[in-house]
Amino acid sequence: MKNFLGPRKKKKFPFLLLVLVLAVLCIGGVELLVCSYQDPALYARITAPVRAGIQRVAEAGQSTWSYLSHAAGELSRSATEAADRAAARLQELLTPSAEEPVEELQLLDDTEVAPPPRPQAVYTVTALEIRDGLEYLTGGEQEFIYYNQTDEAWAEKKYGSDRLGGYGCGPVAMAMVVSSLTEADMNPELMAQHCVDHGYWARKHGSYLSIVPGVAEDFGLTCTPLIPEETDTDLISQYLFSGSLVVALMGPGHFTNGGHFIVLHGATLDGSVLVADPANRERSLTTWDPQLILDELSASRSNGGPLWAISASPLQ
Repeated sequence: MKNFLGPRKKKKFPFLLLVLVLAVLCIGGVELLVCSYQDPALYARITAPVRAGIQRVAEAGQSTWSYLSHAAGELSRSATEAADRAAARLQELLTPSAEEPVEELQLLDDTEVAPPPRPQAVYTVTALEIRDGLEYLTGGEQEFIYYNQTDEAWAEKKYGSDRLGGYGCGPVAMAMVVSSLTEADMNPELMAQHCVDHGYWARKHGSYLSIVPGVAEDFGLTCTPLIPEETDTDLISQYLFSGSLVVALMGPGHFTNGGHFIVLHGATLDGSVLVADPANRERSLTTWDPQLILDELSASRSNGGPLWAISASPLQ
């Protein structure tokens, strides 16, 4: 029986083969060394293929290195440029606008405000009439074109990146003013684009207060700021009876929970005023106590706000 657990004899063949190969290499190396001294030409012919191969490998390595270096440089430059652009964009987003909104304007889906303190006026005092496809509010010293930002025709139109129906009381109020006092055909959509182009739009805030004097000047109208502390109900009626319109930025109260532009377009003999609210027909079809208007004006005080008288000719 064979003993598989006993010691085995080591095979000497691989070791002898290794010794033989090394011997040949050593002898060949010595012979080449001698040849390089005795017969340089023969040495050159013998080693030429080897040297050519080494040269090709070296050239290929250099070309690959150059390519990799160039690619790495391009990648580095692209990454640097992308980082610079990202940093600039981040800086732009973090840097506040040169003119921040003085007061955020009312969103129409906000909490309901108080209803008008008076019932709807009788037809002979003020009413809405449709003529030639336009809506008019009667009762003032001149025909007054009325627009409502919540109407289907305007609500989904763009005011910059915002909805005209939610943020557009400023341009809609000024569309009414310009359309009523000039020959310009300026509907809410056109006025919204005009306000964006001229820098009156405030993203997610409605409009800057500069919209009122700015648009008035753009269309050749005279705009006179009225200081609330120096304005009484008689002065407002005086402007309205003279044919002027009065734009008011309202604060929390019967018109808004934040800030909201309205237009006073007429006065009655009993001392009430007529209002064009660009977001609500009910509030536009009643009469208002001018003292309530003064009491609920916005606290903002920029660009002549919150009260401006506008006329087609210089005020006397």
